[in-house]
Amino acid sequence: MMEKRVLNVAVVGAGYFGRFHALHSAKHAREALIGLYDSDNLRAQEVAREVGTTVFEDYETVLQQCDAVIIAAPAEAHYSLARQALEAGCHVLVEKPLASTRQDGEALVRCADDKGLVLQVGHLLRYSAEYEAINTRIKHPLYIEATRIAPYKLRGTDVSVVLDLMIHDLDLILALVESPILHIDAMGAAVSSTHEDIANARVQFANGCVASITASRISFKTERKMRLFSQEGYLSADFTSRTLSFINRKEGLIMPGSGGFRRQSVQWRDHDNLAAEHDAFVASCLDGKPVIVDGDAGLRALDAALRVGEDMQRARQLLQSSGLLSH
Repeated sequence: MMEKRVLNVAVVGAGYFGRFHALHSAKHAREALIGLYDSDNLRAQEVAREVGTTVFEDYETVLQQCDAVIIAAPAEAHYSLARQALEAGCHVLVEKPLASTRQDGEALVRCADDKGLVLQVGHLLRYSAEYEAINTRIKHPLYIEATRIAPYKLRGTDVSVVLDLMIHDLDLILALVESPILHIDAMGAAVSSTHEDIANARVQFANGCVASITASRISFKTERKMRLFSQEGYLSADFTSRTLSFINRKEGLIMPGSGGFRRQSVQWRDHDNLAAEHDAFVASCLDGKPVIVDGDAGLRALDAALRVGEDMQRARQLLQSSGLLSH
């Protein structure tokens, strides 16, 4: 009988997401969690006790003993940690964003390609039931409106709200719209941190599709919604309540007085997106399955987020030069 293959995994970063990755890795049937590494050794020890694993004292030892690393460190460390892992011959699952700059993101993609290793980026919503439901119903969107707002939390404020929250919707939209970005108009403001805490971007694609995206981490409530218009119909998805409404001419109950339109309502049970992400990572590393959210996808989302940030800076300079905003 053939021995069951498992992936020897180390989690790098024992913070909020690192802890969840460690919990999932420890119970995964095809992963063997060999340990944790974090510059904060006390935090690493705390999580290690919870999941029943050990703590590595240095990153070099980690890379010598594992097949793959899951990087859940602060964004500015993603490039260095992922590059070292790839150079050492380890597969990499890195939390979003892929890197902090285009140059670093491109370097990681090249390195993974050159070495024939898996580079997967943690855009978690690509594994959600909501994304699958949207993607099966709307194939050619004309207009997309996305809102992602939440109350203030210290976690994530080491980067702007664009790289913290908006990048989720940018990645989903880029997956739904098969066309390059033509133009971006964006505006944002720093309110509670040194980086932008609220932002809005209007993204125009070369095929004519337009997306309006709003992200905030200083709101009084949590709201995560997406609305899509296309020739297939109108779709409204609520990622918080896991509900979807689809107005179209083919599926659902007939809407009286609507001229033949139907309404389909869908609600999902709990779906563990992180477990699905781990399943996909293991399948790519051990079975050679295509990487669902590969380095190229992560790079496209990073580039879009950086372009939004650059246009926010342009808008800020315009407001300052006109006197509408003080320096």
